[in-house]
Amino acid sequence: MSRYGATLLRIALGVIFAMNGYFFLYVLEPTGAAQFINIPGLLGEALAWYLIVTHIVGGLMLMVGLKTRWAALANIPVILIALFQVHVYYGLLMTCTIVDAVGGKAHHPVGLEYPLLVLAATAALALQGGGALAMTDDQ
Repeated sequence: MSRYGATLLRIALGVIFAMNGYFFLYVLEPTGAAQFINIPGLLGEALAWYLIVTHIVGGLMLMVGLKTRWAALANIPVILIALFQVHVYYGLLMTCTIVDAVGGKAHHPVGLEYPLLVLAATAALALQGGGALAMTDDQ
């Protein structure tokens, strides 16, 4: 039964990452994602595309359990950038999220508690592997 804990975590994180990638690609769009990352110039744009591709592709890989450790490892830099570029300035507790997709505006959750939890869960998957029902057994 213990292998199903990793399965549950893998699927939940996969959905979270894929939906975050979708949000950055279709709601904020790559330009807005680059502004959100708060690193100017070409590096910010490159990181925005890394975030989008890693979250969407890595999230889908996590959902089905394909190379779970690699998908988790690829997402860790994205979480670290979010922690140190955005969330660190707002303290531990998370504030609310307001998304106005029609108006093209979004106010993201800030605070350290959520990204720290996602970072710990992602690191746990990178260390443990995909668990039961994964497409590839990377135990």
